[in-house]
Amino acid sequence: MQKTFGMIAALYGALAVILGAFGAHALKAKLDAYQLEIFNKGVQYQFFHVFALLAVAFLANRISSQTLVFAGWSFSLGILFFSGSLYLLATRQLLGIESFSAILGPITPLGGLCFIMGWILLLLSFKKL
Repeated sequence: MQKTFGMIAALYGALAVILGAFGAHALKAKLDAYQLEIFNKGVQYQFFHVFALLAVAFLANRISSQTLVFAGWSFSLGILFFSGSLYLLATRQLLGIESFSAILGPITPLGGLCFIMGWILLLLSFKKL
């Protein structure tokens, strides 16, 4: 579990840097201010939750619990759903997927719920220390 969540955190961390740079440089001229703000919000939340995943990875050798495992998967899915949907919503015109808005819109709050669940499960995991 420690290796798995450490690797997921590292991958998502690298992707956050890449996407942040891509948004700041390549997309700056192609997106309006609001779209760029949405894209950057995705990068921000991805970075925040990379650190949560790192906490899960480091706690894994001190706490052996399903609660911690579920926290790690909640953070991982939260990044995918929340940040991923924001990236797609911000670039939907550029990608020609405007019709996906009705699908992508509801995915964002599901990702937020995954984040909330991850934090609550992490709290419960800390109680086991």
